[in-house]
Amino acid sequence: MPNTSPVKFLGYTVNSPLGIAAGLLPNAKWISAYAERGWDLLTYKTVRSVARECYPIPNWVFVQADAGDGPVYATDVLPDDPAEISSAVCFGMPSLEPDFWREDIARAKAALGAGQMLIVSVVATPQPGWSVAQLADDYAQCAAWAAAAGADVVEANYSCPNVCSAEGQIYMDVPLSETVTQTVASALGGLPLLLKVGVLPETDRQRDFLRAVAGLAAGITLVNGIAREVRHADGRPVFGEQYLKAGVLGRVIHEPCVAAVREARAVIDAEQLPLALAAVGGVSSAQDYQGFINAGADAVLCGSSPMYLPDLASEIKQSL
Repeated sequence: MPNTSPVKFLGYTVNSPLGIAAGLLPNAKWISAYAERGWDLLTYKTVRSVARECYPIPNWVFVQADAGDGPVYATDVLPDDPAEISSAVCFGMPSLEPDFWREDIARAKAALGAGQMLIVSVVATPQPGWSVAQLADDYAQCAAWAAAAGADVVEANYSCPNVCSAEGQIYMDVPLSETVTQTVASALGGLPLLLKVGVLPETDRQRDFLRAVAGLAAGITLVNGIAREVRHADGRPVFGEQYLKAGVLGRVIHEPCVAAVREARAVIDAEQLPLALAAVGGVSSAQDYQGFINAGADAVLCGSSPMYLPDLASEIKQSL
């Protein structure tokens, strides 16, 4: 593995600002395997305060897509170059029960080497009739458990393109985001908190969101996929009518995600907000990585590409 100059991220000294986003690493075995392949910021897939089944198959398909915002279409024909793959997912943020993941996070932490960081992604599981305080407390409970189990950083997932319940769109509600973030931060006792969000459609709302959470959260992770309609060639919804729109990942979303990071960085700098940026979206080469860094990212997290490109971390580190 190429040697890299250590950098600071969220108060820690890490080997590199390169890692894997929430999604690909569901347990300590996966964390360990990818840590050994040179990924330094490892995100444990989103966990809940209760067990939650995955949405039924099909829940991950390869897609053909253009760069617009129209439908994408499921395909069995893959590009010759794995770096060009795009896909769509509809998992619903499944989770094993806390008794499992709390112990497993400790195993994941023990598997990391010097200069590597364990990020644990958490989400609330709202029940019918819950108040805002109950939603916030559920996030905070998961965050506190993750911290106690050994997380270096907790990431609160405020955005999931394929979840129909309230936890999937929290970032769109600025006052709610501020309330939840305040509660979660209070439960962490100073441990760094990241907030994972999607694309904010209006500049004013983006500025208001970033202002509201600055000083509570240490940073923002964006973008959590881009929601588009996912259809078969004949027009049928791939994931059913309830989940017509789902999260699109991979090559096709890279440029929109770079633009989103650039816009967020402009607001953070203009407002002098104490927020780091962890960029996600379609990174499958050293050039893609550098595109995010040039746009203002402090760290770059890959989503699906490490599955298809097992030597990607080495390739990117050779360019640093």
